[in-house]
Parts: sequence; structure tokens; C-alpha cells
Amino acid sequence: MPPVGEAVDATPAPMPGAVTLKGRYGTVERLPAARHGASLWTAMRGHHRIWTYIPAGTSIDEAAFRGYIESCAQNKERIFYAVTDTAGNAVGILALMEIRPAMRVIEVGNIVYSPSLQRTPLGTEAQYLIARYAIETLGYRRYEWKCDSMNAASKRAAKRYGFTYEGTFRQHMIVKGRNRDTAWFSILDSEWPARRAVFERWLAPENFDRDGRQKTSLGVA
Repeated sequence: MPPVGEAVDATPAPMPGAVTLKGRYGTVERLPAARHGASLWTAMRGHHRIWTYIPAGTSIDEAAFRGYIESCAQNKERIFYAVTDTAGNAVGILALMEIRPAMRVIEVGNIVYSPSLQRTPLGTEAQYLIARYAIETLGYRRYEWKCDSMNAASKRAAKRYGFTYEGTFRQHMIVKGRNRDTAWFSILDSEWPARRAVFERWLAPENFDRDGRQKTSLGVA
């Protein structure tokens, strides 16, 4: 008999929902445009570079920005979440997308962090919270990260968060009239416990000095 893959639980995973994921440094919650549009605009306006590799969205015009956030909130295929700080201000967004419940495969993407969220404990904690939700709570077995192959910052982030690079799809997309080769990364459910432990050690209060600087960097398990 030809070789075949191991038997797995073929029960479909549920779709992501309107959850609130609370952490030590902030919260990841389902994106309602009416609640978060104003604070997102405040955090992101004028910072055009954060949209370079995002197919849609802008921080140039407030009306267009609000319209984009509204479309994100109403999207049924990509489930968008706001990243909020301890004061309740939304400072970034991300989405669970490319969702294939029958295969139990899901991607985290459309990540837009305002400058106030970049390089902060909350920025990392948000990735920990959404990964734990997708893998542990919802039961997805493959958790993906994809980005433009020219997006060096996104590729560094994927590796920092413990994703494994799998290869690059050449001429994968046309984005804003330009070619995009896409780099693929993933975390498998079997790898998550070790990744989770690394996240939790890094996020622990004792890993930061009194000025908020990390003592030990986040590394791959």
C-alpha cells in the first residue's frame, strides 16, 4: 500500500468570533468601527509607511480611513480585531483570515501597528493572545503568517514569534499594481506549547527592568 499521512481528527474548527482576549498589557477584541475608529485614526494618521504592504487602507484622509475600518468590522471572511492599550485606546488592528475550518488552517494577517504599538510588550502580547485563541480555543492545527517577500520587518517578526519559514510563492499576487512574491511561515499545533512557553517567559513582568526594557529577548523555542 502506498504511504499515507497519519490519521487526524477531521472535525471542522469553528469560525473565529467576537471575543475579548485580555492580557497584562492590553486587550485584543473584535473590531466594532463605532467604538475604535476614532482612536485608531488618532494613533495612525499621518503614518503612511505602516500601510506600505497592506493591500487596502490609508491614513491620509480621515473619511477614507473610517470607511476602511468600517469595512473591516463588517467583513465576514476576515475577522478583524483591535489591539487596545490599558486605557482602552485602539492602537492597532489584525485579522484572522484565509480561514479553512474543514482543514483547520487559519492565518493571522492584515497586521497594522501604529508607531505607539510597535516594539512594545503589548505588540508582542497581542500576537500571543490571538495565536492562543486560534490554536487552543478554536482548535486550528496550522497557523499561518504570510507577507510580501520584500517586507523585511514582517519576516523578522514572524521568526521572532516562532513561525517556521516554509518558502516563497513567486508572482503570488498583484498588490497596488505591483508584483508580490509571498513568503510563507507557519506554527503547527504540535509546536505551540513550546512557543507559548517562550512567549510567557518573555511577557512576565520580571523580564523587564524599571524602565520597561527587556532583559531577555524573545527567542524561538
